[in-house]
Amino acid sequence: MAWILLIIAGLFEVVWAIGLKYTEGFTRLWPSVATVTAMGLSVLLLGIAMKTLPVGTAYAVWVGVGAVGTALLGMVLFGEPATVGRLVSLMLIVAGIVGLKLFSGP
Repeated sequence: MAWILLIIAGLFEVVWAIGLKYTEGFTRLWPSVATVTAMGLSVLLLGIAMKTLPVGTAYAVWVGVGAVGTALLGMVLFGEPATVGRLVSLMLIVAGIVGLKLFSGP
């Protein structure tokens, strides 16, 4: 269950990272409310997952999910470059996340 909460926390990290772009420096009310809510939920779920997962593993997975998701959405939503080098780099992050899951023990 902790791994599921951790992945959901990472997805909320993607929401707030992308949401920051839409807040326009927190000058737009509803995007700001959604972004701050996603921030809170992300950190709350991360904290709950850390009750049973190692801190280093949990934090690295949380950041990795957020980084990969945000980079991919940046490419889709904002036309950021989707070069081979960037995509390979994102795949390496995913490989690291999988490795942390596989080798973190029970």
